[in-house]
Amino acid sequence: MNCVFGFDVGDKLIGVAIGNQMTVTARGLSVLAVYTKGPDWSTLDKLQRKWQPYTLVVGLPLTLQGGEQAASRRARRFAAQLSQRYQLPVVMIDERHSSQEASRRFAAARKAGIRRRRDASQIDAEAAAMILERWLASASPSSPTRTTPPFPP
Repeated sequence: MNCVFGFDVGDKLIGVAIGNQMTVTARGLSVLAVYTKGPDWSTLDKLQRKWQPYTLVVGLPLTLQGGEQAASRRARRFAAQLSQRYQLPVVMIDERHSSQEASRRFAAARKAGIRRRRDASQIDAEAAAMILERWLASASPSSPTRTTPPFPP
């Protein structure tokens, strides 16, 4: 398969998105609970087996000035766990403003009648999709700002 997973890591929930490098598109896939012992690995294992992504993209929440914070360290820990668990390339990408933009998109979709209040639980997955779309756009062979190879070495 030619798909990529994207993650928006929070302290209680992790949004998961799936993207396609050929179409440079992404969509929210799932939201994982984060327990005291870590994320819901069982659900993520099932998603990984079903979709077989070739790369994993984790959003890196930096401060507005570009510095590290507690959320950055949590995302880095999760990225290291992903790498060890699945033996796949893991890329981190600046995710500043992705959650706010996902919330704005959700509010606009709700106003247009496309989304309902019960869909609000998927905002984290939508934030993951936005993170993944950014990476896909930068990894696209036609992109002049390509910074990450689209295929694993």
